[in-house]
Order: sequence, then structure tokens, then C-alpha cells
Amino acid sequence: MKRLFALLSLLGAVSLGTPAWAQEAAPAEAVVSETAVVVVETTPAAAEPEAAQASVTPPDSGDTSWMLTSTMLVILMTIPGLALFYGGLARSKNMLSVLMHVFIIFCLMTLLWCLYGYSLAFSNPAEGDAGAILGNLDKLFLSGIGTGSLNNTMPEYVWVAFQSTFAAITTALIVGAFAERIRFSAVVIFAILWYTFSYVPMAHIVWGGGFLGADGALDFAGGTVVHINAGIAGLVGAYLLGKRIGFGREAMTPHSLTLTMVGASLLWVGWFGFNAGSAGAANGLAGLAFVNTILATAAATLAWITGEAIFKGHPSSLGAASGAVAGLVAVTPAAGYVGPMGSIVIGIAAGFICLWGVNGLKKILGADDAFDVFGVHGVGGILGAILTGVLAAPDLGGQGFGEGNANMAAQVFVQVKSVGVTILWSGVVAFVSYKIADIFVGLRVPEEEERQGLDITAHGETAYHF
Repeated sequence: MKRLFALLSLLGAVSLGTPAWAQEAAPAEAVVSETAVVVVETTPAAAEPEAAQASVTPPDSGDTSWMLTSTMLVILMTIPGLALFYGGLARSKNMLSVLMHVFIIFCLMTLLWCLYGYSLAFSNPAEGDAGAILGNLDKLFLSGIGTGSLNNTMPEYVWVAFQSTFAAITTALIVGAFAERIRFSAVVIFAILWYTFSYVPMAHIVWGGGFLGADGALDFAGGTVVHINAGIAGLVGAYLLGKRIGFGREAMTPHSLTLTMVGASLLWVGWFGFNAGSAGAANGLAGLAFVNTILATAAATLAWITGEAIFKGHPSSLGAASGAVAGLVAVTPAAGYVGPMGSIVIGIAAGFICLWGVNGLKKILGADDAFDVFGVHGVGGILGAILTGVLAAPDLGGQGFGEGNANMAAQVFVQVKSVGVTILWSGVVAFVSYKIADIFVGLRVPEEEERQGLDITAHGETAYHF
């Protein structure tokens, strides 16, 4: 038996061993046993794929999951959140018209974002051209992006999708200013032009490497890029389209405050993706933005209804919904830069000041901003952008100022500058875009169609059958 075992061991050594010519061609390590010498090959060809695989950094699954969730939350903000908020504020004969405006704008903007918007906003400008107002066309039609492309710790496709929702909701916000009297075709033409020449450049100027970002402007999730940008465009539209028939003489009360309250609630929920998602990762900064979004909104709601109780004699559900949106707007630029107590200050200020914006300031301006886009988004965005420059101070619980800005005064100056640039840019582009739409299709529907309602005249259907 001993001889048989020795013979089998010898045969195993021969079968497992490496021939002499192979040992000369490749390095080997010898493993010594009591009965045989077994040679295990470690060739460069076998090691190379492992090295190549190790050099590829995989996306962070936690960050990716949070950003996918945030993207869905921002979609929830727009459809159905914003659509229902505006739809409830409209008269019943224009309910479907408002829903269609928001829905179709969302479809248009997300498509255009992937065709050319993303590239122009976020592709790096030429070296040494940090002051550019646009990026380049390297990622036109999302070229060069694949499943292995990363943006920081997430797949780049996720970042593309997240930013597409910002482009969509910003353009859709403007609908509330010219509702109940504009042609559907004019909305489409205006939206395409304004998005292309106002939203995309502003996104690059602030977030994509443009001159305001280089100056150290603080805009965490869109105080300038989203809210001031849309608020100014809405105000220009309200002036150019003129007042609704019967404005100031007939009651134009919301047809369903229930839907408005539902829409405001969906906006609040979706806004966590808007603000906390702008951290770009599932980290402490996202947590700060999340808690600030809760606190500022709650504070603004209470401030608004307190103001109503003082000046109008009673708090209203419309006031509560409007106050919540005002707080959300104002904390947007500040969400990742101020501390929790700073967010409460911003919320209280937004509640009172935006209440004045939709009442006293609206009368001064004399525009029929149907759903108070400028009074809430424009005024709230300006307030939040400027207060960010104050409350970001570390001594006030903030995270510090922008790069190169050594003190509060310097940061406030940059914030005011960013507000001024946004107002000027959006105002000019909006004016030209409305005029082009007016030349091609006409902005306003005929008087008889406006009286009958846009649901029937523009879409051939009604929201309700009584």
C-alpha cells in the first residue's frame, strides 16, 4: 500500500506540475509538501484584469440611492405638486389648462435638458474661461456618458436626471403669473426660448463654472437660478399679457383650496429632494439641508398666518399654503449654508415679507400676477439669497462664506450682485421671448375664449361635469 500511495503521489506531481519550458516563460512559486512539489503559476496575463478592475471606482450605493430618491421627489414637486397647487388657485373653467401647462412644460424641459441643456450648463468651459456664461457642447445629446460615467460618487446619468427636474420646475413656475389668459402655443414657444437663453445660462453662471460661481456666490439649491429667475419672468409676462378680464371688478377666487393645500403639501415633501438632494450625497450636509427645510417652512407658515390674523382679522388656509411655499423658497439658497436657527430666522422673515409681497407690493406694481409668482418666488428668492450672505457666518451657526470672501460684507455684496444679474438677465430674456411668441402666434386668447375658459376653448374638455 505504501508503494501504491507513493506511485499515486508521483503521478499527481507530474500532472499538476509545470513543464520546464513553461517555468522559463513565466515566474512561479513553489509549494512544498511531504510527497510532491506543486507549481502554481502567477502570470502577468492573469493579474492584469484584476488590476484594471481595481482601478475603476464604483459609485457609492448610498449616495446613488439618495439621489435617485431626490430626483423622484422633485418630480413629485412638479407633477402633481405644483400642478395641483396652481390648479386649485385657478377658476374651475381654467383648471385643466393650468394642469396642461405644467405637465407639457415638464415633458419639454426634460427632453431639451438631455438634448443640449445639460451640456451647455455643466460641461466644463475652455481652460482659463471660468467667466463664461455657457459650457461647451462636449455632451450634446448626452454623448460620452455611459453607465460607467461618474459625477462625484454617483452615476452621471443620475446627476443628469436630477438636474433635468430643476430645469423643468423652474420653467413651470412661471405659468402661475400668466394663467387664465395665454394661448397654449404661446406657452410652448415662450418656454423653449426662455429655458434656452435664461435658465441654461444661469445654471452655468452659478453652478457650472460661470462668473457668479467663481465670485463665490452662495446658492445651494436655486434661489437665483430657480426662484428669482422664474419670478422675474413671471412678472414680465403679467405686464405684457395685461390683466384678466374683470380683474379688480369681479371675484377671482380659487376654485378649490383643498387642491391647493394638497399641492402645497406635496411641494413641501418634494422639496426635501430639491434642497437635501442638492448636497449631491447622503451625508451630513444633506441632513443639514433637510432639517433646515423643515424649520424654515414651519416658521414661514406660522409667520404668514400671524400676519393675516393681525392685518386681516383671521388666518386662512390659503395663507398657510402660501406661507409654506414662501418658506421653502427663501431657504432654498441657504439650505446647506446656514444653521438650523438661521433657517428659522429666514422662515419668519419670508412669512411676513412675502405676505406683503402678494398684497402691498402687488398693488404698487399693478400687475395681474395671477398666482403671485413674483410675490412668493421672486421676493422670497431675493430675501433668501441676501440673508444667506449674512446667516452663513460661522458666528451665527453657518457653514462659512464663499471662496475668497473673507467677511460678511464681502459675501453680502456678492449675493446682491448675483440677485441683480439674475433680475437683469431673466427680465431681458423673458421680454424678448414673450415678444417672439407674440409675433408668431399671439400671446393672449380672444376675449370670448377667455370668458368661456381655456379648458373648453384650448383643449376641448372640462375638469368638472355638474
